[in-house]
Amino acid sequence: MQADTTKLLNILLVDDDDVDVMNVQRAFKKNNILNPLFIARDGVEALEMLRADEPGGLPKERRLVLLDLNMPRMNGLELLRHIRDDPALRSLTVIVLTTSDDERDKVDAYNLNVAGYIVKPVTFVAFVEAMAALNKYWSINELP
Repeated sequence: MQADTTKLLNILLVDDDDVDVMNVQRAFKKNNILNPLFIARDGVEALEMLRADEPGGLPKERRLVLLDLNMPRMNGLELLRHIRDDPALRSLTVIVLTTSDDERDKVDAYNLNVAGYIVKPVTFVAFVEAMAALNKYWSINELP
């Protein structure tokens, strides 16, 4: 069955951990998630990708950001502040996907209007289940 490409979200995964990136890619494949997945290794690279207007790059429409908090150069909360301060990016849907279970990080993230905060599961099976739940969430919600 062919996917309706007009309904697919362009997902930007912002994470500097190669194992976590690979787990997301494997979980997408295992769940048959067909959404295009773009990778940024830190907040600086993510901002460049979100603001760029390059053919073959991250499209400007139907975007969702999966954001790790602990990264070099610019961490996830700093990136969130830049996104919310930028009129062109402010309405982006962002879901935090991080190892941080720190209450302050959760409060800070929700104060910056994230759509969700997911602590990365330890096992791959749990990670696959988390990605399946996320896919269900974004497939039933109409994201811009």
